[in-house]
Amino acid sequence: MKIIIAGGTGFLGISLSQYFENRGDEVITLSRKRDPQTTYWNGKDLGEWTAHLENADILINLAGKSVDCRYTNANKKVILSSRIDSTRVLNLAMTNAINKPKVFLNASTATIYIHSETQMNTEENGIIGDDFSMGIGKAWEKEFFSTTIEGVRKVALRTSIVLGNDGGALPKMKAITRVGMGGKNGRGNQFVSWIHINDFCRSIDFLIQSDLEGVVNITAPKPETNTDFMRQLRKSMNIPFGISQPIWLLELGTSIIRTETELLLKSRNVYPQRLIDAGFQFNYDNIGLCLKDLS
Repeated sequence: MKIIIAGGTGFLGISLSQYFENRGDEVITLSRKRDPQTTYWNGKDLGEWTAHLENADILINLAGKSVDCRYTNANKKVILSSRIDSTRVLNLAMTNAINKPKVFLNASTATIYIHSETQMNTEENGIIGDDFSMGIGKAWEKEFFSTTIEGVRKVALRTSIVLGNDGGALPKMKAITRVGMGGKNGRGNQFVSWIHINDFCRSIDFLIQSDLEGVVNITAPKPETNTDFMRQLRKSMNIPFGISQPIWLLELGTSIIRTETELLLKSRNVYPQRLIDAGFQFNYDNIGLCLKDLS
């Protein structure tokens, strides 16, 4: 297969590229960085990069500024625009292409659902609210589905925290745990929805081969409370204790390292109903097995 990955130089994009290339597929990466191993695009305008869509099989869009930052007005603007602009121009490029990919997968976020410590959110019953993060998810998906492209199957990837050793949240969690700060965050009751990087790549491959369309939750089927998640992380690292961090301390710490407490305190209680119903089988369906593999 010929696969185009937009925004493919981050942790998820690199992991997907390696997954498909190891299988013998051709992967073309669109990146805002000028690099001889990638194809340049600015994420908002048509250009020479659109030629790669011709006779390609799959388009995957992962572009967007990381949310691991302070939510200043300036950063909020870029977080939104980087997602909307890239999705809009890819919709346009796909509409214009003659021999276009038949499958278009676009990133979204499991944070589109409300903070929930009781209800597990599926694609069908999940409750979506109106704060900044949920608004980003809604606007992103609205832009993606605003254009119907004949002969193209679209899937929005409502992705949870992806765990791997080469990027994302896990290396930072491990670093904190090594210095004895790997206790619960806040009350510890908030759920962590997660997925092993291997299952993330496999789920994308599964979606490509399936006939699913619309929104799909990309997450393991067993969310863990923050307390249990951190306990399992300490166990996998053979760390006997971890100091818990109350909300006031988290707020101080996140202000110093220029990120937001929401990333740690929001309860993401999400279930992959559509993947399960379609027959996808996880290699890592519990957090202990996942973290042991990544230790």
